[in-house]
Amino acid sequence: MTGTLSAAATPVMDRLISRSVEKHRPLSVHFDLTYRCNERCVHCYLDHQDHGELTTAECLKVLEDLARSGTLFLTFSGGEIFLRPDLYEILAAARRLHFDISLKTNALLVTPERAARLGEFGVRRVQISIYSDLPAVHDAITKVPGSLQRTLAAIPILLQYRLQVKLACPLMQENLMAYRGVIALAEKLGIPYILDLTITPMMDGSSGPLAHRASVSSLLPVLRDPALQACKPRPNAQPDGAVNALPPAFGSAVSSGMESPAYNDLPCSAGHNSCYISPYGDVFPCVQLPQAAGNLRREKFDDIWYHAPQLQRLRAIRESQLPICSRCEIRSYCERCPGLALMEGGNLLGAYERACALAEEKARLAGVAVPVSALHRERDTASVPTTPDAEFAFLAADSSSH
Repeated sequence: MTGTLSAAATPVMDRLISRSVEKHRPLSVHFDLTYRCNERCVHCYLDHQDHGELTTAECLKVLEDLARSGTLFLTFSGGEIFLRPDLYEILAAARRLHFDISLKTNALLVTPERAARLGEFGVRRVQISIYSDLPAVHDAITKVPGSLQRTLAAIPILLQYRLQVKLACPLMQENLMAYRGVIALAEKLGIPYILDLTITPMMDGSSGPLAHRASVSSLLPVLRDPALQACKPRPNAQPDGAVNALPPAFGSAVSSGMESPAYNDLPCSAGHNSCYISPYGDVFPCVQLPQAAGNLRREKFDDIWYHAPQLQRLRAIRESQLPICSRCEIRSYCERCPGLALMEGGNLLGAYERACALAEEKARLAGVAVPVSALHRERDTASVPTTPDAEFAFLAADSSSH
């Protein structure tokens, strides 16, 4: 299926990932070069104002630090990366340092000349956001008339220069059933795609984008689609799990997409062998876990990566020790994100309503008779008095009602 999130695992890659997790090497880094953008997507979690982006020299120093620290996979994103006039200088430095380079863009500014230069600088993959194959739907989300036509025109140009292209489609209220058209488009072009059910708060914690999030009940037609395997349990959530294999078409459009047995019992790769760097030099475990561990204008990357208390605390967390989720009977259907647990539930170690409700629906559709998440089971239990007298009064009241 063309929607596969990650490439087939190889023994070499598994050993590389395992080693990086064991030694806490920053194997994969997501580096936003700017938050400025030429689209205004309704669900975007970024502040598009420029509050003092890293200079060219500062960006190049960051790349040198990452290379010394052992980073291999480097994703440049934004905002819109083509709004950085020094993009090619940064890409040239990344090539000299032998990174595996991926880009994320809306592709509005792609031309044959720019695509050719991306090829010259060794860019391997370009991920492009497509919200629908219908201009009215896509353009309403980006707030840029004609944006779908321009984005689609860029794809064959990129393919012509032998760049891998991948479509990313975040699903929200405005485009929920458009996924079929996006899949058909990807299959017609012969390129992979990813569907993302995650709409997050803004990085400052404000909840504006959540107004566009599709409710769990409205996701039922998507979850029921047999082609998407949305209700397949995650093997790594089982006690003896070996591989964290997400359903073929689903995943996070912001993640590295690297899956491995090395992540077994870890909430995710964030802070273990991956991190996120903002345009202002802030280092976060992940773009969806906005707790800054340090700033590269004041500290060296290695000092932050190896010694920041925030990252050390994160590395100590194990899924099997989470106070609520470790007891959950439907945990294998859950895609809990520690960052969203913090932003939406207020607790990095906790459960949060969205993940639990979605897991229950997936489990129900998969045939689990009465799926109840540990969070909801605990709430139900807490609502029943537990002292002997209170319990007796509760039972008496219940019997008198029959």
